This record gives sequence, C-alpha cells and structure tokens, in this order.
Amino acid sequence: MGLFNIFGKRDVSSELTKSSPYRLATEWVPYRIYANRKSSSTLVVRIKNVTEEPLMTSVVVELPKQLGFESIGMTKEREIRFGDIAPGEEKEARFEVFSGPQSDAGDYTLGLTAIAHYRDYGHVINAVKKKVIANVV
Repeated sequence: MGLFNIFGKRDVSSELTKSSPYRLATEWVPYRIYANRKSSSTLVVRIKNVTEEPLMTSVVVELPKQLGFESIGMTKEREIRFGDIAPGEEKEARFEVFSGPQSDAGDYTLGLTAIAHYRDYGHVINAVKKKVIANVV
C-alpha cells in the first residue's frame, strides 16, 4: 500500500490478523446466580490491547434464553464500544446478568466477543471469542 506511505500511514492490518490482539479476563461478582427467581450477578470484563497499535474496540456479550440483561429477560445481546484503546492499555466493562422464573439450576454458556475495528464500527479487522460459564444454583 504505497499510497498510505505518502500520507504517513502504514498498513498494519496484516500484522493484526496474525494473532490475537486482545487479552480477555472475566470475573463474576457475586460468583453465583440463584435459580427460579429474580436474581442478578455482574460480569466484569477486562480487555487489554496487546498489540503495538491503537485499536478501535467493541465487546459483545450474548446470553442464553434463560438469562437476560434486565429483570424481565428480554435483551439477550449487548455491545459496549470503547473507542480507541492504546497499546498496553486495559479497559473494563460491567454487564448485569439476571435470572428469572425460567432459569433452572445448572451451568449456562455465554458468548463473549472482542472486536478490533478500523474506520468505523462497521469494519472488522479481527475478533477474539471466549466462552464464559454462568453458575446458576
């Protein structure tokens, strides 16, 4: 991409697609959600940029049908847009997860996706997926 060199920009997309651009860590506070009643727990997601470039970042959490992001359990997917995360910088997001009368005891798998964007949030360079277990007792 010689055109980018003229304007002082360089093409780093090939470097960012080779390996994982993020380190993801999750934590539940409190650790358990109670079954068959209205109960909640907070999923804390920490994301760290491990590349040498600033990255426009968003995080998407997907829930199973037995859980929800509000007490009535209608919303099953939530996205948080962080904007640019500098190299080595770590940011944190909190997602309140609720159980309800339809939530039986057991382990539920949540999907967590961290996405690296360019230009705007419609263009994706790379994504990191992680499975998170919610313990419902």
